[in-house]
Amino acid sequence: MMRQVGKILLYAIMIVVAGMALAPLFWMVSASFMPTGQANTFPPPFLPRQVTFEHYLSLFTRLNLARYLFNSAFLAVSVTLISLVINSMAGYAFAKYRFRGRDGLFKLLIASLVIPAQVTMLPLFLMLNKMGVINSYVGVIIPGMASIFGIFLIRQFAMSIPDSLIEAARIDGAGDFRIYWSVILPLCKPVLITLAVFTFMGTWNDFLWPLIVMTDDAMYTLPVALANLSLEHVQDTELMMAGSVITIAPVLILFAAVQKYYISGIMAGGLKE
Repeated sequence: MMRQVGKILLYAIMIVVAGMALAPLFWMVSASFMPTGQANTFPPPFLPRQVTFEHYLSLFTRLNLARYLFNSAFLAVSVTLISLVINSMAGYAFAKYRFRGRDGLFKLLIASLVIPAQVTMLPLFLMLNKMGVINSYVGVIIPGMASIFGIFLIRQFAMSIPDSLIEAARIDGAGDFRIYWSVILPLCKPVLITLAVFTFMGTWNDFLWPLIVMTDDAMYTLPVALANLSLEHVQDTELMMAGSVITIAPVLILFAAVQKYYISGIMAGGLKE
């Protein structure tokens, strides 16, 4: 009896905590459908008295949000696809290839994780400026092409793949790239999906680096464009909530679609030899 009461109490606490976490998100969506000025009343209503789509229409017709949406989608997809290829190659090499200095180089990579990303922004900006890719999509894509975390995640998973599979493929006449493409990548599907979600979300939500690299308004990503709009429409809460909904909706849909693979990849990424 006491165990059942404790379980009910635990579920009740979890529901309350989940409700508290979801309440701001729900209000954001609700406020985006409110007429102008209704969200600024006190106390603020939790549901719109009259549903309107004027703010979404204004974002796409008057404020050209479709262009910023395209910029974010293009950059997020490009960085994700490129990083999956490079990180998977590097992680597989660190896991299964034997070369001089392999372990020392990997330890150096892991040690560099303690360096804050903000510290590397100035030298990275100067390097990209020398390359002439500032204020371009390439300037945003290059820093995300590979990540130490991605290499580590792929390596940990690839270490659990039996060497006998690779040797069998070699005996059958498969070359290094064929083994990587036909054997390693299919087996790494769960962790690749996990890394893809991490990379896509990180690129989509990134604010600071696109703000530094991009100088042309037409090339802004959604977070940067939304921040600029908030300065011009600081009193238009409903419009800003509509922009926020559009900004977070793609990553929520992506996470919901691949949640099963994401969780299995996180668990499998911790496997060791």
